[in-house]
Amino acid sequence: MPHDDVLIRPGIAADIPALTAIFNHYIEHTNARFTTEQMTPDSCRAWFGGYGAGRYRLLVAQDASGVLGAAYSSRYRPSAAFDTTVETSIYMHPERRRGGLGTRLYGALLTLLEQEDIHLAVAGVAQPNAASNALHVRLGFEEVGTFKDYARKRGAWISSTWFQRRIGGEG
Repeated sequence: MPHDDVLIRPGIAADIPALTAIFNHYIEHTNARFTTEQMTPDSCRAWFGGYGAGRYRLLVAQDASGVLGAAYSSRYRPSAAFDTTVETSIYMHPERRRGGLGTRLYGALLTLLEQEDIHLAVAGVAQPNAASNALHVRLGFEEVGTFKDYARKRGAWISSTWFQRRIGGEG
């Protein structure tokens, strides 16, 4: 399915309402986001403030209908020892999943990260999620292990499979 009419660009403050709606879909209907409380525009705005240039990027895919998804890289852990590791995530509008756009959006993020002082990208995928597992493998991530029953949401235990991908060329 062609995506010639889709623009991939850095996220801007005007995207906050659409991002809030996308994230809230995953909070309410899936285990993909471990957050148990719905986001508000204010909480999304506070989250949004952590992104810009450098290691911590936020990209959105947009067409004439609006924001279709977001891919972003976040600080992995607060210790300086982890400064060259980022955690990556992607969330697509529920009606725009499984059409190849997520691969393009996530790939654009990874390409930007290759220009930064980053050694490793890591991603945790709540299970079961065959589509997200396949997306990560398709984009060069390797599976490194699963934390079993390590979170609980809506009374159910959640396992998460972790993936990693070298970003920097050194060894």
